[in-house]
Amino acid sequence: MYIKNSKDFKAGLLFIIFGTGAAFSARLYSIGTTAKMGPGYFPFLLGLILTILGILITLKSLSREKEIKKKIPLRIRPMISVLSSIVLFGLLLYPLGMVLSSFILVVISSMGSDEFNMKIALLNALFLILGILIIFVYFLQFQIPILPSFLRGRI
Repeated sequence: MYIKNSKDFKAGLLFIIFGTGAAFSARLYSIGTTAKMGPGYFPFLLGLILTILGILITLKSLSREKEIKKKIPLRIRPMISVLSSIVLFGLLLYPLGMVLSSFILVVISSMGSDEFNMKIALLNALFLILGILIIFVYFLQFQIPILPSFLRGRI
């Protein structure tokens, strides 16, 4: 047997490892029955389903024929763009506030794409900021700085 799709094979193995780990960890709790579930029933069932899914994915990735190796080029620009935007967001959140930090995050991470379009990046940033304001600030009442530090005391 040869590995036809190495990504599926590795993902299947990862599912099997996490699924069996979850199933064995759930055995520490009372599992109970289907009619009267214990605290370990749901984690055990999810671990079992994840293990079965991992086995199916792993078996699907195997073949009787040898795999033709395709060399996938390492794309540096998207990786640097996304990672640097996340680091900048973390560093700029307190001094610049959530609005400007999120704007910088979206624009810089969008620059990593080959299909970068400034108008689309600005629209994405606008909708992300509105979503964060509605969900996290208004409904969940997270205590994060919204405005830059030099504007916080004046408004």
